[in-house]
Amino acid sequence: MKKIAQEDLLSLEEYARQREAFRQKVMAHKKNRQVRLGEHATLYFEDRLTMQYQIQEMLRAERIFEHQGIQEELDTYNPLIPDGSNLKATFMLEYTDAGERKAALGQLIGIEQKIWIRIGDFDKVYAIANEDLERTTEVKTSSVHFLRFEFTPDMIRAAAEGAPIAMGIEHEHYHAEVNPLAEETRKALLADFA
Repeated sequence: MKKIAQEDLLSLEEYARQREAFRQKVMAHKKNRQVRLGEHATLYFEDRLTMQYQIQEMLRAERIFEHQGIQEELDTYNPLIPDGSNLKATFMLEYTDAGERKAALGQLIGIEQKIWIRIGDFDKVYAIANEDLERTTEVKTSSVHFLRFEFTPDMIRAAAEGAPIAMGIEHEHYHAEVNPLAEETRKALLADFA
């Protein structure tokens, strides 16, 4: 999947004019790109469109219009665009109660290493987590992690030929599995291998 360049972005003024329509397009696109894993965990699968939206929103919020600042945003978010052999996701642990969240993050250290995707009858592929910076300490994990799942050509071919895709978490304090993924989600994620 092609990375985003500065010329692919809208100016702040043009983005302001197109923002609502663009946002609606992205929200509809994201609908089939998220997988809920149990009550408190969600994988949000990223691609070129979701990252363009993220970059445009950051430029807007921070009023960034100079070349260097724009390039820093591109350098931050382009690594989250799939490369053809992988799926990339933002993983979020979501607890509305602050006390419950604090306790859970203390119990779920290492959860980002226990998230997996399986295509058909192949072995599970575990996440490669937080390649940009470490988000877990000795006392707690973060509520947000950035994940990459790398697949072999045989796995990708099987998925393209209709093999079911399953996902899950197997942490000692959190177990969840979705098997198989909804067909709309499976089809949306297949596009990331193009």
